[in-house]
Amino acid sequence: METLSVIVPVYNEEESIAIFYDALEKVHQQLATYRFEYWFIDDGSTDRTIPEIQALQTKSDAVHYVKFSRNFGKEAGLYAGLQHATGEYVVVMDVDLQDPPELLPEMLTGVAAGEWDAIGTRRTNRDNEPKIRSWFSDLFYKLINRISDLNLVNGARDYRVMSRKMVDAILEMTEYNRFSKGIFNWVGFRQKYLEFKHVERVAGTTSWSFNRLVGYAIEGMVAFSQVPLTIISFLGVISFFASLLAGAFVVIRAIFNSGAAIDGWASLVVIILFMGGIQLLSLGIVGRYISAIYLETKKRPIYIASEVK
Repeated sequence: METLSVIVPVYNEEESIAIFYDALEKVHQQLATYRFEYWFIDDGSTDRTIPEIQALQTKSDAVHYVKFSRNFGKEAGLYAGLQHATGEYVVVMDVDLQDPPELLPEMLTGVAAGEWDAIGTRRTNRDNEPKIRSWFSDLFYKLINRISDLNLVNGARDYRVMSRKMVDAILEMTEYNRFSKGIFNWVGFRQKYLEFKHVERVAGTTSWSFNRLVGYAIEGMVAFSQVPLTIISFLGVISFFASLLAGAFVVIRAIFNSGAAIDGWASLVVIILFMGGIQLLSLGIVGRYISAIYLETKKRPIYIASEVK
């Protein structure tokens, strides 16, 4: 009997644990030829998430968990889950059931048949989401696909079933600054996506604020694109030649019109502020790349587990 490892990153999700498990066990009845293995990755929860998981362990030997020593982020949780999963097939899911479990049989069957190495999912609508948030999300996918070698599907979720060889390839990427959507795409293999409509959370509230999502998007672009650095170099070249032309203009005007009054202070201040803004922006972009390099060179662990059961 082959094993499907179910990886579930959780953070303060005490209300959702039991509901999620019951929903997956109903799907398990349709996949009776497979053994399920659950890995809940607790990202430093401060509520009763761990006791809820331990209660499930009294019902089933298939339930396991990794408890982080503190909050390391969802990316670390995904990596920890992939490390501990032992199944021939691995599925990554959110505990809030916004990843519809009813899609799992079709996903697993497609991968198990050998036609695909991974079958992921994408959300086709963003009902009940602020329009500004949806606009920024669409903008992110357009930008990262233009400035990198990735081809991310708009609305793609982390929810996907993967073969063992794809999981092993992902585990070889031990970088500290992780962007899983990019990593899933970068490793290649045969992948396809199933579409579904937005589903509300079954319980609890999301921990993903708008600011965290923006930061996550920036991390993704830094991790998989050097185009921002190229743009800075291009702006530097343009500024250099523009300054040469402006300098030549000033010299020529002074030679042929030496008695002209000095004017243009307002435009000069605007130019100085504009160039200063570009320089500070450029320093910020370069600094972001340097900070990523700094964190990588420290060779710190992606996460620290205080308990594994």
